Amino acid sequence: MKLELPEIPPEELTPVVEMLLAIIRQLADRVAALEQINQQLRDAIARLKGQKPRPDIKPSVLEAAPKSKRQEGDKRPGSAKRPKLAELTIHREEPVHAEGLPEGSTFRCYEPYVVQELLIRSENTRYLRARYDLPTGGSVLAPFPNGVLPVAGGHFGPNLIAYILDQYHQAQVTEPLLVEQLWEYGIDISAGQLHRILTENHAVFHQEKDALRAAGLAVSSWIGTDDTGARHRGKNGYCTVIGNDLFAYFQSSDSKNRLNFLHVLQGKQHNYALNEATLAYWKRQELAEALIEKLSFGPPQFTDESAWQAWLVEVEITGERHVRIATEGALLGGLVERGVSPELVVLSDGAPQFDVFLHASCWIHAERPLARMVPYHEAHRAVIEKIRGQIWELYQDLKAYRQQPDAAQKPLLEARFDALCDQKTGYPSIDGVLKEIRDHKADLLRVLARPEVPLHNNGCESDIREYVKKRKISGSTRSPAGRRCRDTFTSLKKTCRKLGVNFWNYLQDRLRGLGKIPRLPDLIRERAMSCRASLGEAVPA
Repeated sequence: MKLELPEIPPEELTPVVEMLLAIIRQLADRVAALEQINQQLRDAIARLKGQKPRPDIKPSVLEAAPKSKRQEGDKRPGSAKRPKLAELTIHREEPVHAEGLPEGSTFRCYEPYVVQELLIRSENTRYLRARYDLPTGGSVLAPFPNGVLPVAGGHFGPNLIAYILDQYHQAQVTEPLLVEQLWEYGIDISAGQLHRILTENHAVFHQEKDALRAAGLAVSSWIGTDDTGARHRGKNGYCTVIGNDLFAYFQSSDSKNRLNFLHVLQGKQHNYALNEATLAYWKRQELAEALIEKLSFGPPQFTDESAWQAWLVEVEITGERHVRIATEGALLGGLVERGVSPELVVLSDGAPQFDVFLHASCWIHAERPLARMVPYHEAHRAVIEKIRGQIWELYQDLKAYRQQPDAAQKPLLEARFDALCDQKTGYPSIDGVLKEIRDHKADLLRVLARPEVPLHNNGCESDIREYVKKRKISGSTRSPAGRRCRDTFTSLKKTCRKLGVNFWNYLQDRLRGLGKIPRLPDLIRERAMSCRASLGEAVPA
């Protein structure tokens, strides 16, 4: 519904009239939102009935402004490519000669022509293992050659297992399609055997995934985070990702509150500690001083949840809110005891469950309510565009500050932020967005004190999109082992990409037990030290 309000002369804009106009605008926004939801529901019903939903007709591009022409001599976008075949490994050279040449023809030279091919075929080997009888009794069976069997053993070779893992976790091929594909290649494998290959005997990978989380948190000054739905056993669940330019770590769970986020940061083994970080968190959450005093006289650390819960009962802290805040603070202190910096910045989309340590908010998410707002007349539209323009102008200046920090610019940028948020537009919906931005000033201007922190959370949103694709293709996981393997291999794959490690070669190396590719946690530490050295920062011993 598009509501056109009449133009009211300034002399008739009494306080009562302005109040009524504000109410009308709020109702118009609400009606527009309900109309959008109603259309989405109608489209969903149409799909369930096998009908087509309302088409999403894009506006005509015939009247679009012409694209700027390239200047003479400029290359087209994407034309500056690396030389073809520059890094290609040649596995075989085969001379080719012509036949039926006239008499007197002489050979001049070879002209190279490279053809790339992929060999996909089954190869079954029967090993005849010699058994020897010993003179002292007993016998000895000849071992397999190195690299023939995967580390976990079995009748399927490491190359086949690597192919299965790569197709499932990287190419997003489902189990039914993958087993049919292997049958067509001549592999004698059942659906149950395929499932076991995907979910069992992966302790080496699970351990490396846990280690890369610890290494990433230990060397990072900031991390980004995001979460999305990840159904499990037919019930709603969630997957949380943490990471930055060095690593990505995924963990699925049944909830997405702050306790769960702290559990994700801690990993499988939970550690509870009472230290300065713990006390600071309790005070920030306004836990009663009497309760803080009770908790402070306990042991400095608790190595498991049962010991921590027993201590809470002992000091008679049983209220739901008090238990929650006390536990969150103890888990936060446990992270600091493990070597995580109390000055770690957590960059998120602004969700409250991520507000631990120092928090930074994404500017794109802060501005998004304005982008989604439905204007109900041209004046309203003009004000929305004006405010959005001011936000993005400030964003560009913060981006320039991040690239070249200048202490003299800090008060100027803060003043511009305050001026932006203190505006009164006369539209409650817009003023509400500005108030929300003002309330998160410290989080949005975190870059002024920590220029290394990005202004947006696009990196983690790109990482978590992996689970959105999996959800659309497979729906949900069914077993705890499958859920764990999905988290593990997604973490390893994404981390390999960020570190420049070929995931296929990584799988081959780990399955054969070669150890030629360094462990990912070691690569994370080396990359972090290299970055600090290039920036002239002190490298920790």
